[in-house]
Amino acid sequence: MATHEVVGTRVLDASVDEVWRAWVEPELIKQWWGPTGFTVPVAEMDVREGGESLVSMAVPGFTVYNTWTYSRVEPLERLEFVNRFVDADRQVRDPQAFGIPPGVPREVPHVLTFRALPGGRTEMTLTESGYETAEAAAGSSAGLEQTFDKLVALLTG
Repeated sequence: MATHEVVGTRVLDASVDEVWRAWVEPELIKQWWGPTGFTVPVAEMDVREGGESLVSMAVPGFTVYNTWTYSRVEPLERLEFVNRFVDADRQVRDPQAFGIPPGVPREVPHVLTFRALPGGRTEMTLTESGYETAEAAAGSSAGLEQTFDKLVALLTG
């Protein structure tokens, strides 16, 4: 079965260190993660190879939890993790149980890279893979762009 990727790239007016910290520090994750309108009540970060973070996204009446299980952590350069939909107790759930559209798999591999640019700027690229339909990939891409907009606002605000 063919799958679809989502690739999001942003050039940020922030150092690699600042962008890295935004991905690994709980209090920073809480300020930007998730699409427009979502808050992050829970960000328990265990960013190390074999570690597992728990991150939630919420709007009134709806909360979804994800674990990020890290297979590769190269500080300031690269994070590789698998995103899983879970309940508050970290039990893996079918994404559709949360109202997520069909085509989003239970496990979504992520590869995140950071590249220093002249002038103290950073290029950040996130690749998500395994989407079963083009529609699911498009929906994730739209959410990712909104999430990145929030990161840009945090780092430049």
